[in-house]
This record gives sequence, C-alpha cells and structure tokens, in this order.
Amino acid sequence: MERKVRVRFAPSPTGPLHIGGVRTALYNYLFARQHGGDMILRIEDTDSQRFVPGAEDYINESLKWLGIKIDEGVREGGKYGPYKQSERRDIYREHVKMLLDNGKAYMAFDTPAELEEARATRPNFQYDASTRMSMRNSLSLPADEVKRLLDEGAQYVVRFKIEPGRDVVVNDLLRGNVTINSSVLDDKVLYKSADDLPTYHLANIVDDHLMEVSHVIRGEEWLPSAPLHVLLYEAFGWGDTRPDFVHLPLLLKPDGKGKLSKRDGDRLGFPVFPLEWHDPKSGEISSGYRETGYLPEAVVNFLALLGWNPGDDSEIMNMEELIKKFTLEHCSRSGARFDFEKGKWFNHKYLQEVSDEKLAEMFVPILKANGVNPDDYGMDYIARAVGMVKGRINFVKDLWDQAKFFFVEPTEYAAKDVKKRWNADMPRIMGELVEELKKAPDMTSNVLEQEILGWIAENGYHTGNVMNAFRLTVVGECKGPHMFDITELMGKDETIRRIELGIERIKPAE
Repeated sequence: MERKVRVRFAPSPTGPLHIGGVRTALYNYLFARQHGGDMILRIEDTDSQRFVPGAEDYINESLKWLGIKIDEGVREGGKYGPYKQSERRDIYREHVKMLLDNGKAYMAFDTPAELEEARATRPNFQYDASTRMSMRNSLSLPADEVKRLLDEGAQYVVRFKIEPGRDVVVNDLLRGNVTINSSVLDDKVLYKSADDLPTYHLANIVDDHLMEVSHVIRGEEWLPSAPLHVLLYEAFGWGDTRPDFVHLPLLLKPDGKGKLSKRDGDRLGFPVFPLEWHDPKSGEISSGYRETGYLPEAVVNFLALLGWNPGDDSEIMNMEELIKKFTLEHCSRSGARFDFEKGKWFNHKYLQEVSDEKLAEMFVPILKANGVNPDDYGMDYIARAVGMVKGRINFVKDLWDQAKFFFVEPTEYAAKDVKKRWNADMPRIMGELVEELKKAPDMTSNVLEQEILGWIAENGYHTGNVMNAFRLTVVGECKGPHMFDITELMGKDETIRRIELGIERIKPAE
C-alpha cells in the first residue's frame, strides 16, 4: 500500500526566513497539495545559542502572507505534536538511549580544549573510527571511569558510531543515486548534555520518522548530511520507512558566483526576505517583499520558476495552476540564478489584474502620506485615475509618480518639454483653448477630442505642438494617459484653471 504524502518544512528560528527557504517551503507545499498530502511546519529550535526572539512568529506570518497553508504545526496542532523540538526532549532522550544501548552511539567527554589540541596536532583531524580510541569517550575509557565522570556531572556529547569502509547509497528523486563511502564521515554529535538537546541530525531523523514524513524536500546544502541520515535510519531499524530525499538546487547570486545572500540584496537593491525584519539585537531593519510592494501571488509565481519549469511556455500561474503543474521531474539539478528584474516583471503583471477599485484602496495610504485627503476626491475618482496609469507601474508605490497630477497641480514644468513645446505664441493659443473649453457642452473624452482637434485644424495650428503644450499645462510634463481621458476625469473647471496657471507660470526657454 502506497503511503500518504506527508512533507515538512523545518526552519530554525535563528533569524528572518530567507527567500531560498521560502522556495523550499513552496515546493513542499505544491508537492503535498498535488498528491493530496499534508504540509507540516516544524520549528527546529535545538540550537539554543542562536535562537532569536520573534523569528518563529516571523516564519508563520511569512507563510500565511504567501498563501502556503500549514496542515500541522505549532499553531495548527496535530496528532504528531509537539511540533517544536525544544518541547520534545523526552522523545529525544529515549532515542539517544536506544542508540547507546544498542552500541550504535557512545558518550564523549572531550573538552573543547582537548578537541582543539587534536585538530592542531593532527593534520585533517576527524573524530572517527581511526581516532576515537585515542580520545576520551565511553569506548576508550574504563567503565568505572565513565561512571565516575557521569556521577560527577561531567558534560558530554553523544556521538554516532560510524563503521568505516561501507558505501552508503542515497536515493535522491532529483539527482538519482548518490554514493558516499562511510570512511569520509565523522562520528557526528547527536546530543549535548550541556543543554539537554539533540543536534539537527538526530532530531530531524526522529521527528521525520515519528511524524510519518514521506518525502524530505530540502536545500542542496543538506545533501552532504544525507548519508549520515541514511545510516541513522538503519541504526534505529527504520530503513523500510525512510522518506524519499529531494535536494533542491541553490538560489544563485544575480551576478558572479555563489549562493544568494542578504549582501546581494543590499548591493543591488532588492529584498531577500519575505517580510520586513527588525533585528532585535542590532536594531537593523531589512526590507521585505511585502513592504516593498510585491503582491504575494507574484512572489509565489516568481519563486516557483526559480529551479522548476512547467514543461510548457506558461509563465503566469496562480497557486492552483502551480499545484496542478508541479512535478519533481521538472526541477533543475543546477542552481537557479536569482533574476530580481524578472520578479518586478511578475509583480507588474499581477498588478494589471488587480481591479481599479482594489488598487485605489491600496493607493489611499500613499495619497495620505503625500498630504492628499482622499475624501476630497472620492474612491470613484481615485479608481479611475489609477486605472489610467496602472499599466506603467511595477509597484503600488509607483502610482504616486504616475498619477500625482490628478491630485496636485504642477508647480514646476519639465524643462525639456518647455524648451521643445512652449514658444512665444503658446500663451495666446492656450488662451484661445480656454475659450473653446468654456464653450464645450460636454467633457466626455471622445466628444471633446473631436471638438478640440477640429478647432486646431480650423486655425491651421500644429496639432502636436498644441496638444503637448495643453498637456504640459495640465500635467506638468509631456507624458501620461490619453489627454482627453485626463480632462474628462478632472472636469472643465480644474482643466481650465490649470491651463490659466500654465499661461501665467511657464516662460519660453531662452
């Protein structure tokens, strides 16, 4: 009988969630949903020295914002809990004892100074079968000495006893069989008495087994530890229930070599965290995709295609479409270069699908921040204004640069446009335009356009020069949406007022 798909995302609360971790969570989620499986969020907080307050809440909020729904976790609960490793000490103690009782592990009493001396005096020192008997551990010391150390409360670690000379095969669904000889592996520390907590290697194996995880989908950086995990499954007698491994490729720098880092984001001006992060220790604030103005759907779509392809030409895919198309077979084995400009493109595409009304609501805080009272205009006016310019934006914040003229009259006029479009005759011609507008019975765009173009032709004026001067007085520069759509929204009085201000303020370039 084929077992149910159960995947886990298991971050450590040691700081903000990196965008590479977000992609790992996303791939786990897509795989689980496609197969009707479960998504587990497990907090791996066994590294007590690196724990950062607020990091766990940050992880939960990030996944919620992105629409990655958790089935079992610290907040959601579930029958396999607790889902925080610091609350599973008794479980780990029990499994450490199992390994010790079966001769699969041993206690090591070496002090940090002794370990440092061994590394300094022995080239390429590794704590393994070739060196363990020369160190201070329960294999090399007499039983009564071990008992004395324990009775005195000496600190110790439990190390996994790896037998050398064996080829360990890791079956990776993405990379095929990866074979490592056990002789290159060291006797990894599985447990530390100092804080009564296991290391990652023991805790994640025990938890994956007890939580019935079927697939471990994680970053490529964990591939070197996979042989150790295979051996641990065997040591516990769980070889038949071992999950399938998938080691995803790294996210690479936009330029140069190496994996994507926060430094790259700072250098090139893009976030590497899903949400803004306030470091509780340093006070440093790091930008986030949410606060920068990205839509969560755009971030998900962008990340999904960094290391995976749908097998066709599809680019814009919502979560449901991604779930239907996602397959591990189409994941890349090589690193994916992080193209942050493509991320902006995705956000632009998704913003075009947002209704004008919703976009207007998102724009309101920006209007207020710039001293504009939205109540002076009404939501219908704001929605129509943003609807005219949204094709030019990558982020909601860009709306101010593109649409501010709808709310604030120009006080300065683009010098290059004044030089090109405003000559000594323009004040007179604009004055005539004002009179034409005063007579116009209808400000509807297409109606007014026919009237004004007819007036221009009738007087033998240059259409481009007149229309651009008209735009300059109203907008402040020679760019923007269709001119008569602008004047229809602004209305006759405001349009005339701005032309008259332009006549007064704009001086021909010398």
